[in-house]
Amino acid sequence: MFQDLFASRELAWRLLSRDIRAQYRRSFMGITWAIIPPALTAAGLTFANNTGLVRVEETDIPYPAYVMLGTILWQTFLDALNSPQIAINTSRPLLAQVKFPHEAIILTQLGQVLFNLSIKIVLLIVLFVLFKVSVSWTIIFAPFAFIILILLGVSIGLWLVPVMNLVQDVSRSMEVITLAWFFLTPIAYPVPTSGTLSVLVKLNPVTPLLVTAQELITTGELSQLTLFLIMSGITLVGLVLGWLVYRLSIPFLIERIS
Repeated sequence: MFQDLFASRELAWRLLSRDIRAQYRRSFMGITWAIIPPALTAAGLTFANNTGLVRVEETDIPYPAYVMLGTILWQTFLDALNSPQIAINTSRPLLAQVKFPHEAIILTQLGQVLFNLSIKIVLLIVLFVLFKVSVSWTIIFAPFAFIILILLGVSIGLWLVPVMNLVQDVSRSMEVITLAWFFLTPIAYPVPTSGTLSVLVKLNPVTPLLVTAQELITTGELSQLTLFLIMSGITLVGLVLGWLVYRLSIPFLIERIS
């Protein structure tokens, strides 16, 4: 497995370069499409909060910057979760006709997630400057939290690959599931301290990763460090097991494609 992962580096880089060029070559707005979804989501939530449609407790940083940071983290996780299935869908002819390390298409999509994240971070920096948001020295550790969040999405996505390709109902229900998941993630609001919502948010595996990433960038006071470390360990184990599931399921998926 690790030999194939190492051998797929060059192919993954070539596929990534091809996909990025193809994605933005005929687009008038180009790479700005990478920031439009989180920007619109953050703008809508900010409008709802300012008009009183949604009442949110006071946040550590200005609310628009808080929502944008949370939305970017969530969108990055969601992109990572969808990346294995996107890899299968976009590489069907390649899978059916060419023998190559199948880790290459996953690495390609992972590179796409990181590329989109880099564009969104530029927007976030601009927003932080406009709202004069100060950052903590712990921001140097934020990339680690980002990576764990991405790996959690990829690991879940790898587990779902065979299920989504064999049972179409699962694939069609993912939009509903991720929408509900969005509202149970502390993106537009701080982590609740009481009530049913508090229990559901704390059971959410994304919560400690997202909150820790936010706090590493802003306050530097880590309120969920223990849960973050536990989820990091679970993520790494889940990633290896999901990789095994992916490797075992690929021959059956190729047979169905052929």
